[in-house]
Amino acid sequence: KCKWLIFAFFYLCKNFNSMERVLTEQEQVRHNALKELEELGIDPYPAETFEINTTSTDIKQQFSEEIASRFANISIAGRIMSRRIMGKASFAEIQDSEGRIQLYFKRDDICPGEDKTMYNQVFKKLLDIGDIIGVNGEVFVTKMGEITIHVKSFKVLAKSLRPLPVVKEKDGKTYDAFTDNEQRYRQRYLDLIVNPQVRKTFVKRSQMINSMRSFLNNKGYLEVETPILQPIYGGAAAKPFKTHHNALDMTLYLRIANELYLKKLIVGGYDGVFEFAKDFRNEGMSRFHNPEFTQVELYVAYKDYKWMMDLVEKMVEKVTMDLHGTTKIQVGDKEIDFKRPWKRYTMYESIEAYTGIDISEFDETQLKKTAKELNIEIDDTMGKGKLIDEIFGETVEGNLIQPTFITDYPVEMSPLAKKHPEQEGLVERFEAICNGKEICNAFSELNDPVDQRERFEKQLELGKRGDDEAMVLDEDFLKALEFGMPPTAGLGIGIDRLAMIMTNSNSIQDVLFFPQMKPEEKPAVDEDEKFLEKGVPQEWVQVLRKKGIQTVEELQSYDTNKLHNDICGLKKKMKLDLKNPSPEEVSQWIN
Repeated sequence: KCKWLIFAFFYLCKNFNSMERVLTEQEQVRHNALKELEELGIDPYPAETFEINTTSTDIKQQFSEEIASRFANISIAGRIMSRRIMGKASFAEIQDSEGRIQLYFKRDDICPGEDKTMYNQVFKKLLDIGDIIGVNGEVFVTKMGEITIHVKSFKVLAKSLRPLPVVKEKDGKTYDAFTDNEQRYRQRYLDLIVNPQVRKTFVKRSQMINSMRSFLNNKGYLEVETPILQPIYGGAAAKPFKTHHNALDMTLYLRIANELYLKKLIVGGYDGVFEFAKDFRNEGMSRFHNPEFTQVELYVAYKDYKWMMDLVEKMVEKVTMDLHGTTKIQVGDKEIDFKRPWKRYTMYESIEAYTGIDISEFDETQLKKTAKELNIEIDDTMGKGKLIDEIFGETVEGNLIQPTFITDYPVEMSPLAKKHPEQEGLVERFEAICNGKEICNAFSELNDPVDQRERFEKQLELGKRGDDEAMVLDEDFLKALEFGMPPTAGLGIGIDRLAMIMTNSNSIQDVLFFPQMKPEEKPAVDEDEKFLEKGVPQEWVQVLRKKGIQTVEELQSYDTNKLHNDICGLKKKMKLDLKNPSPEEVSQWIN
């Protein structure tokens, strides 16, 4: 073991230089500026509070010449987004949490004494776009009519060591926008900085959740919290994430739903409980699916699914009014109206309406035949419920743009819902579909423990046939039902899907701050030895890396004369005391 540690230590020491991140030219400039700030005695990351007494929005909305005295001593902080450096006076623009505002810097106001360092050196030479500063000053209107802060003093609050993506605007048009979705989702912090409309999306999402929470609180229902780590996953047909508890030496699952725990609370005597929950499903990813997602689940005693449909209509209509001031909103190229009442179909009615086929009396064999005739992909693991779900999903769901309730599902599709009192083989369940996707799911909850056990057992049989989304049998939940659960209506609303609609977002990733992403491919980096084998002197390896050449393969793709000129120029810029290689030497490196 000791020999291995010694070997590892020497290997790391030997390869430390090649492992160190190579700074770009712009990053090196910023690192140099950081060092110069410190040499001037300026802390680029101060710890003390910087008092702020206004925002960019407050200034722009409230300032006028008549009340200018109220804005004679303002304090504001933000990120530098642009600069126009001139002689003794300059302009900059900062962005705070609410927007942007212009700053005016005058040398003799910043530095009234003989020492002009803060303006000539710090502001003009050591600050960069992306740096965060705090300023004190007064508000005025320029000759061009722009509300501006005349800066009397400023303070460096955070030095940015990486350049921001440059977004250019001219005549109301945006150029070089930060629009690469892969990078936007991976580096959401940059997305929020350079794309202000993205911040508005997440503000609206938060307002939506607050509106729903307010609606449910005003009904007198209790907001609760239930376990995320569960010994048995249940409450939905989905594949779970699996983990292990070391101290208890037991397998646990990240919850796929919080339904069963909430119904146990109804058994315990609460009339209405709800939870905004993070749930996890180990399934595919798409613009409508993320493995970690948010939903609100609500359970109300002594109610049924028809009552719950009315509640959903009222709540979503209220949310739309709170966010938009109208029930009509634009989603892509469609206008969607959430005004009550919404259209209602039974499951079988909707399939017949869009296919012309009445499948209400079909058995499993007939359903498979129908699916194949409709060119729907199926497999042998699918039981009757899954087949009906596939037929509905492929032929109906995408056509439902306006909010629509689909009711009365086959019992095989709904192991936790109460049987329909008048329709044999159906259950009291509905889903709300909008813009072609499900946004909520609700039942008259099954409270017959004998019936519930039988349905769990049928799910186990589906699991044995290979259905990895079949539900498991939860003995503790059955035990709770055996003590008696009152008639109950239950609801689950997908927060992320609803947020997509309410914010006119095309992808679920657009309404999640940090969506799950596949691993980022790391650029290849050869060790120094590979360059040395090609005849590159050690001192020139780092110059090549600074040039952006990280592999021998990249080196061999260069033109000799261009590379020679580039590295000689870079050496000069880096102020390295090296003798320039000849073009012939560079040719030998390449060839």
